[in-house]
Amino acid sequence: MLKEFKEFAMKGNVVDLAIGVVIGAAFGKIVDSMVKDIIMPIIGAITGGLDFSNYFIALSKTVKATNYADAAKEGAVLGYGSFLTAAVNFVIIAFVLFLVVKAMNRMKRQAEAAPAAPPPPPRNEVLLEQIRDLLAKR
Repeated sequence: MLKEFKEFAMKGNVVDLAIGVVIGAAFGKIVDSMVKDIIMPIIGAITGGLDFSNYFIALSKTVKATNYADAAKEGAVLGYGSFLTAAVNFVIIAFVLFLVVKAMNRMKRQAEAAPAAPPPPPRNEVLLEQIRDLLAKR
């Protein structure tokens, strides 16, 4: 059973998938930071200093806080600002993945469009063709 598991774990597809998951998680963190620390502050500056992460609707009368973190501790809140940030995150990740797949497809098409030159025939075939041609001349 251990041998079978080792064979399964070392298959190319499993290793490729594991690498993809690890890189995807790291890429997600980078995009999350870019959205939270770069894009949303720029959007906030354009819209007059609005902080989307603090947009919420109190669903309970006990909520008196003015920021989302404290309001969530006081009672039920609908944090649509956090959802908006996550939606921007998703759009950026989807767009970058679209660009990556598009570039990969372009490279794949270029590789297919330029077929390799056929290899020269083996020496024995060349000699047989020469013998055939000599016999045909007689």
